Parts: sequence; C-alpha cells; structure tokens
Amino acid sequence: MSSSPIRCLIVDDEPLAHQVLTQFIAQTPGLTLSGKCRNAMEAHDHLLQYPVDLMFLDIEMPLITGLNFLKTLKHPPKTILTTAYREYAYEGFELDVLDYLLKPFSYERFVKATARYQPAAAPAPDPADEKHLLLKDQGGLLKVRHRDILYVEGCKDYVKIVTPTKTYLHHETMKEMADILGEPFVRAHRSFIVAAAHIKLLQPEQVLLNDGSVIPIGNSYKSDLLAYFKK
Repeated sequence: MSSSPIRCLIVDDEPLAHQVLTQFIAQTPGLTLSGKCRNAMEAHDHLLQYPVDLMFLDIEMPLITGLNFLKTLKHPPKTILTTAYREYAYEGFELDVLDYLLKPFSYERFVKATARYQPAAAPAPDPADEKHLLLKDQGGLLKVRHRDILYVEGCKDYVKIVTPTKTYLHHETMKEMADILGEPFVRAHRSFIVAAAHIKLLQPEQVLLNDGSVIPIGNSYKSDLLAYFKK
C-alpha cells in the first residue's frame, strides 16, 4: 500500500454494509475513511468536494446503479465493487476495478482486495513545461532549457549563455538573469552565474565545472556560494 493514508469512500444503500466496511477500514493500517454515501448522487457530490483514493461501490442501488455511476466518472478513484450478485463481475472488471467483493465477505478477503491498491503514477513531465529561455537565433526564437545551461557570463549590456554545445549572446543584465534562473543557479562572481548541477569541484578561488570550464569566485560571493552548498 502507499505510505500516506488511503482515503476511502463507501457508496452503498445498505446500513449493514456501511457498518461492516467502516469497521474493516478502521482496523486496517494505512486506510482512513473519507466519507459514507447511500447513493450515486451523494457520492458524486462527495467526490467533487473531497479527495478520495479508494471507493467501495455497491452495484444494486436505487436510481443509478454503481456500474452506471462509475461509467459517468471521467477520473474515478480506484474502485472495489461490493455486491451480492456474481453476474456483474465481468462488466465490473471491464471497467478496470481493483477487485470484486461478493457479499458477505470476510475481513481477510477485504484485506486481500485493498492490498491491490497502488497510487496513481505521477504523470511524466511534459518537455514543453520545462523551464527554458527563449533566445534569438538565426532570425528566429530558440528554446534553451535551464538544465542545459553550464554558466552565464556578463558582457556589459549582454550576457553569454554557455551550454555544452553552443554559446548564445542575449540582451539581459546579470541581475535580471539571476532573477530569471533562480535556483539551482548560483552567483559565483559579479560576472558569472553557474549551474550548481554542473559544478565538479569548489576551490577557494574558483569553481571547476564538469566540462572543464574554470569560473572565478568573487570575494563578495564566497560566503553565499559556500552557504548554498552547505544547506
């Protein structure tokens, strides 16, 4: 199971089912009760207001069946069906439910079903969302990702942005660049901003980068640079 408590919602029109599931959830480490609903409408309202990780859903309920309710949810929580009817099992698994608990079920069977829960994987980062600079290059705009920058060197009203493959000239002040880049970039000198991830060796008077570049350390930046690496 996940390390943080799994928030559970009971959706069932039978008071006995509420009682049994509430007791089972309470005695199972890692589970916590988010709410109890008697029908699909109550469950819909609850899901709009509160986060739910795992839903125990009865099938035979008044007005809207559990299966039809599940089909209406665009992003349903992980679901375990609880029912007295075997004939819905195939349709339930077509909806990608975790398990199918046939009433009356034991605590051991309940634990086996909840053990199937795995938290949803975090979505892979979209490359388009990566932090980047837009730089003029060959008559157009080029996207340069922050993580590709080795260091920035100040040159009067311009800065040189150095990557492993190319150096770009950009009209910006060093202060503005420091504000734009933020962490994990650190000011080593009034004329240099370095990417912490690319630092190989920190020496008393200079910084050695992984590509062999040597960046001087200004006296007024020594304490901040050391503090950055100690935290």
